[in-house]
Parts: sequence; C-alpha cells; structure tokens
Amino acid sequence: MIEFDPTRPKWEQIRDTLRERITSGQLPARALISEVQLEAEFGVARGTVRKATAALREEGLIVTTPGMGSFVAELPKPEA
Repeated sequence: MIEFDPTRPKWEQIRDTLRERITSGQLPARALISEVQLEAEFGVARGTVRKATAALREEGLIVTTPGMGSFVAELPKPEA
C-alpha cells in the first residue's frame, strides 16, 4: 500500500504509480492489470481503480479487451 498524498486525488496517484511500473518494465507488455488486485493493494474502491486505468488507457499504456480484461500495451522500443 502506498502512502497517499492528501492534496491529490487517489486515482491520480495510482495512475502515476502504475505508469512508473509500466515504463520501468516492472509491469511488462501483455501483463494483466487486475482491478481486484489493485483494489486490495491500494485499499481503494473499484471505481477509483477504474478511473486510474481509464486514464492509462487514454495514454495508450494499457489496452482493454471485452471479456478478457486489461493488459499492459506493447510500448514502442526507444530508438538508439
């Protein structure tokens, strides 16, 4: 569980944490993003998790397939 900053919405802090995990490779491409696990990890309601994942979906960091769930998107390789 993270220490939430009381001056910012929890969903933004969860989004930022997940974004860092994705961009650092801690959450690899095609990894399942489980709302149930995130609820338990962060101690928040499902709606809060859904708001965070919706923002990441808009950024192109996760993709959602109906009936299957949300997964980390294939990110383009940084050019050398």
